[in-house]
Amino acid sequence: MSTSAIVEARSIVKTYDTGAVRVDALRGVDLTLERGEMAAIMGPSGCGKTTLLNCLSGLDAVDAGEVVIEGTSLGTMSDRERTDYRARHMGFVFQFYNLMPVLTAVENVELPLLLARVGAKPARQKALDALELVGIADRAGHVPDALSGGERQRVTIARSLVNDPAIVWADEPTGDLDSENAQEIVALMRRLNVERGLSFLIVTHDIAVGRKTDRIIRMLDGVVVEEQQLEVPHVLAGHAA
Repeated sequence: MSTSAIVEARSIVKTYDTGAVRVDALRGVDLTLERGEMAAIMGPSGCGKTTLLNCLSGLDAVDAGEVVIEGTSLGTMSDRERTDYRARHMGFVFQFYNLMPVLTAVENVELPLLLARVGAKPARQKALDALELVGIADRAGHVPDALSGGERQRVTIARSLVNDPAIVWADEPTGDLDSENAQEIVALMRRLNVERGLSFLIVTHDIAVGRKTDRIIRMLDGVVVEEQQLEVPHVLAGHAA
């Protein structure tokens, strides 16, 4: 494995077989994500993008091949060890936020820490710090229904950061947002990538999102068909080039 890689997939295969229908979702995918890289996975619906993200993060098991994260093969871990590893080392951002509607923003953000048995006081402080980092500390006491779509996604990003992850997985993070909010969320992720060295792997249909990353990985029918390295200036929101 490359010493600079944070994620490496080696010939991974994933098949869904209902008995009546067999779908070869991933057909021998090889992929490396470098530490500190921000990359996008793109391709038509049904090409295997989300399946790949789920297999790389250990949410789904692979049928063949190997996924190595930070030098450790996910296949050598038990289900409990993989769950614990995700909680401690990974962050997740989804299209539809997955926020608890009865909890405030700060309560949603601190929830992963409380589940990991972090004390209430340090968990609350870490959650407030994460909300400050994404620019909505003033909305900490609001429930999701009282927040805009862009604010809800910022809460989701804060929650993904609260455990100081090595990598953040994002599945269509701008898919439910208008273009202005989408641009703000992508700029925020890029800023966190640049300032904190966070690695991001983003599944997206939006070429405008893809163009803000370091590399576009294109998929078709369960395989990677092209990789495009981009010359993206690391310009932070509010800063001149």
